[in-house]
Amino acid sequence: MTQRKPTLFDLRSGAIDTLLLSPRTGDAPALREALQRHLDASPDFFRDEAVAIDLRRLPEQAALDVDALADWLAERGLRPLGVLAGEDQAHVTRLPLLHGPQPRAGADAQASPAGSAATEPAPAPAAAAASANSTLLVDRPLRSGQRVYSAGDVIVLDAVSHGAEIIAGGNIHVYAALRGRALAGAHGDTSARIFCSRLEPELVAIAGVYRTAEQALPAEVAGRSAQVMLDGDHLRIEPLRGR
Repeated sequence: MTQRKPTLFDLRSGAIDTLLLSPRTGDAPALREALQRHLDASPDFFRDEAVAIDLRRLPEQAALDVDALADWLAERGLRPLGVLAGEDQAHVTRLPLLHGPQPRAGADAQASPAGSAATEPAPAPAAAAASANSTLLVDRPLRSGQRVYSAGDVIVLDAVSHGAEIIAGGNIHVYAALRGRALAGAHGDTSARIFCSRLEPELVAIAGVYRTAEQALPAEVAGRSAQVMLDGDHLRIEPLRGR
């Protein structure tokens, strides 16, 4: 009887958990200044995070030194891992070419005093649901370092600890304390919302517009049941009615 050798590895396509940086100008000094202000607003929050550079929103005539930008990001504790680029852009960098969904229409209008759509979290592969119409139900606490993702909605029945992360293409519902990160509308759905029984987050985001813990929550929602939604170009946080 012939025994099969054990499989020592799998090699297949998969998703990557990364931030997505989308420069919209070739003015490198202005871009670095804006990024530095952004990083200074949340010291160490993005340290050691992987980041992909999306060149597809650059103006056609913009000339950006992508490798210099990657080196600058690395000096500040991020980990550039590749670029998303059009056919005429792929040759401008030593970084590997990645593949991802096309930027959503109208995304260039997104910006926010509470954050910026220039750094949009890309979907994480853990616990992925089957389709945008599906809902992922999590009936356990999410501990620090754990991450769940659904192309549709995510419902969590227990607490989301500091350092845990939820990413959803649709809405996020947390029927307990939300102390980690919650990123709804991850594929650009500006109508997505976040609902929770106790709002104490490290970060909340809708369609790439986000707010971190460095910005104090209003007293009427801090530690209380609340919903988070996108209102134009900024996040609006309101108490849940009837609670």
